[in-house]
Amino acid sequence: MTTPEAEVARGGFLNWLFRSRQTGRIVLAQPPNPPLVVWLVALVVNRLVHPQGWLHTALVVVAAVASLVWAADELIRGVNPFRRLLGAAVLIWFAASLA
Repeated sequence: MTTPEAEVARGGFLNWLFRSRQTGRIVLAQPPNPPLVVWLVALVVNRLVHPQGWLHTALVVVAAVASLVWAADELIRGVNPFRRLLGAAVLIWFAASLA
């Protein structure tokens, strides 16, 4: 196992940022995982159907919770620094939007 400093010295910053620590492959995006699919479905239904009342509220809450679960999962278990930073950015954006 190499250190992040060795990765930067050997392959550069972008290599270190995007290379999976598990497979060694460059990873920008991964196939959707369940929280991301739930978020996308809730978002699409909300945009296409334009529900009112409790259904609209429920879809907004489901989408928000799913995105928070996805972001926390990426922050904790992301395969590379880029994915972890992406999770952190979503969590920070969500926290800032509540303020």
